[in-house]
Amino acid sequence: MHEVLKASGFEELNPVQSKAVEKGLFTDKNMVISAPTASGKTLIAEMAALETVKKGKKVVYIVPLRALATEKYEEFKEKYSSLGIKTAISIGDFDSSDPWLAKYDIIIVTSEKFDSLLRHGVSWIDSVGLVIADEIHLLNSPDRGPTLEIVLTRLRQTINPRILGLSATISNYKELSEWLDAVAVNSDYRPVKLYAGVYFDRKIYFLPKREIELSGDLPLESMVVQALEKNKQVLVFISTRRGAESAAEKLGRVVSKRLNTEERKALSKIAEGILNALEHTTAQCERLAKCITSGTAFHHAGLTNIQRSEVEKAFKSGLIKVIAATPTLAAGINLPAWRVIIRDTKRFEAGRGMDYIPVMEIHQMMGRAGRPKYDKEGEAVLIAKSQAEAEFLWNTYINGKPEKVFSKLGVEPVLRTHVLALIASGVTPTREALLEFFSKTFYAYQYHDKAILHANLERIINLLEGYGFIQRLWTRASEGPFRPASSLSRNEELRPTKIGKRVSELYIDPVTAKHIIDMLKVANDKGVTDFGILQMISHTLEMMPLLPVRKSDMKTINEILSKEDFLEKPPEPWDIEYDEYISSIKTAMLFMEWCEEAGEDEILEKFHVTPGELRVRLDNADWLLYSSQELGLLLGYMKILKRIRKVRLRVKYGVREELLPLVRLRGIGRVKARLLYNSGLKSLESLRKIPLESLERIIGPKTARQVKEQL
Repeated sequence: MHEVLKASGFEELNPVQSKAVEKGLFTDKNMVISAPTASGKTLIAEMAALETVKKGKKVVYIVPLRALATEKYEEFKEKYSSLGIKTAISIGDFDSSDPWLAKYDIIIVTSEKFDSLLRHGVSWIDSVGLVIADEIHLLNSPDRGPTLEIVLTRLRQTINPRILGLSATISNYKELSEWLDAVAVNSDYRPVKLYAGVYFDRKIYFLPKREIELSGDLPLESMVVQALEKNKQVLVFISTRRGAESAAEKLGRVVSKRLNTEERKALSKIAEGILNALEHTTAQCERLAKCITSGTAFHHAGLTNIQRSEVEKAFKSGLIKVIAATPTLAAGINLPAWRVIIRDTKRFEAGRGMDYIPVMEIHQMMGRAGRPKYDKEGEAVLIAKSQAEAEFLWNTYINGKPEKVFSKLGVEPVLRTHVLALIASGVTPTREALLEFFSKTFYAYQYHDKAILHANLERIINLLEGYGFIQRLWTRASEGPFRPASSLSRNEELRPTKIGKRVSELYIDPVTAKHIIDMLKVANDKGVTDFGILQMISHTLEMMPLLPVRKSDMKTINEILSKEDFLEKPPEPWDIEYDEYISSIKTAMLFMEWCEEAGEDEILEKFHVTPGELRVRLDNADWLLYSSQELGLLLGYMKILKRIRKVRLRVKYGVREELLPLVRLRGIGRVKARLLYNSGLKSLESLRKIPLESLERIIGPKTARQVKEQL
């Protein structure tokens, strides 16, 4: 305990930490800690982790986001390496068991990566003594919640480690604790006092009670000016990327007037790095760089990792005074500010239109107000446009309680992926074992009605059997060839087929796998173009949402439809599947443009896809192409493998086919490869023959020497 406090710069425990110790933090009890953002929950986890490592056991620390995993890894490595504690991070390749992790004490993972590791049967799993589930309230998330729920259920059934759940304040923390058979620790303690309020008609009304009057009719600008006058920083949450960018630009005019000469120089240097972060400078790069020179920035999923990292570092150092961010930052890494302004309390939801953001998410954003070690208090402000809305915001978000956390495991796409994984890894070798497993989930604990769950599971078993991914073995001979109406004998075995096990390891949806398998058979029989392969992987669940098709796109798409011989027969224009199909063609067009060496700037202009989003889509494409390659190999479709490998390399490097030999050299990207090719250096042999001095003139001394060393 004292080691953790010392490494973290504290002298004593705060109230929530003391409460956790009193309730058994240093025992073998499971524990769920529900407390506000910045209340010191991570320190509680660190104390439990060090105690576990001392006992010779491993700790797995599960986080929801890759960025958060990286931040935790850097923090733990810096704090605890001197104590001999080895920290590792594993967030990448989903088709690997990462055996090297066996050497480490604390392993930081996302829930998806840990699920993947469990599917691959990691050798070190029995040595895990503690599993920390950070942001465990994200069980409520349709995207990430089900995987975390399955992982926790599976761990409890197999190795039964101690589980420590860290949660923001939720109203049903006791229910969550009961499901995990855990001690519940609840606290409203916060080291930095939070004033939460609503702005309306030039005034901010706070709880605890106080009022602030502002000058000017522009609330955002007025609140930022007031913070700057106190030498404080501001986070502004805005529902859309475009809105965040626009707000950062407008606020830059206010902030830039208050920058000193040294700050301007430092910000200009950061802006220059942002402009050079990509091979081709995009309009977004230029827009962000301009904001940074003014002391502001925008932050959203459209930025590349390098750009986001630079913005975060500059904000933490105090150079950037204001960040306008989409709500994704609220659940992400630790970026507190003295004042948090939530401009938008509504956002667009597919199928629902504009709707108010849940209380729990707004509280997450508000929790970023107040910087420990810097501020004694922080302010979070919601902006109301009318008196009626001001009253609604006050009652809902300031006085209201966060929603309950509900399991999202009952959705079929989620269930079929995890059912296959459980069968493939031998966790549930019989139908009875499968039903028993799901009876221990948070979903079953909350809803109690097993009939619906059992019906869903039976439908999924039939689906997986029909796909050829599992086999059902009937061991009761007296049943004969006809299955009884129950057809659900307790003796029914569920076994993965060879292809089913591989699909599970590849971490793709069974429906996607069946689609790829069917298309590969067609390709192996009649051949396929590069574009046909790209359309095949684009028409998958993993690639959703597909790019929207505009009227101006239809001429090009119709030309492609008339020329290309697709693996998947195009539906008729009146079929319900038609819109999704042509969206998959539009998405394949994006990948083809990239493979034809279009720059990020051209992609942004033509497809309205930002560099950050492009990188995510390229990563998804790479994984689907790898999976296609692996499935084709297993099924013996040897004719098609060479083309798939070639397309995968083109997507990876963003080049035409003729550059593939060159880009595989270390230090040679798509731009330098094109320079070499256009200079007549089209092969490795030609690079061997050219004098070093001549090569240096084309690609620079450092890269030229690096190339020569490799050859």
